[in-house]
Amino acid sequence: MARTRSEHSLWLPRFWDSPNFKKDREFVGITVLFLDEKVNSVIHGFDPVGRANHYMPSLKAGSIVKVDRFEVSRCSSMYRITDHLFLIRFISLTIIDEVITDAPEINLQWRLDCSTISK
Repeated sequence: MARTRSEHSLWLPRFWDSPNFKKDREFVGITVLFLDEKVNSVIHGFDPVGRANHYMPSLKAGSIVKVDRFEVSRCSSMYRITDHLFLIRFISLTIIDEVITDAPEINLQWRLDCSTISK
């Protein structure tokens, strides 16, 4: 069950094209990694192929973005790239605005290591 959420600011350390390995590496969308410092959490985002060209100009690695109107749904254990149980899914109403370009670098690996230790 997906729920639509409203505006949230996140650090976008990186993103990449997602291929479907079962279908000759066909492009299926863009996978995004977000860091939410307010709750010290790394969350997986996904922009499906139908909207990839629309959102690609708004995605800049290392920037802080404000994401508005998106869905939050359970992340499949098969495609989970973080420990977070949920996934941010871009929908046709999603708006991504850059807040800060070249944001100060955050030691993401340290945060990931700490979250693993605390379990």
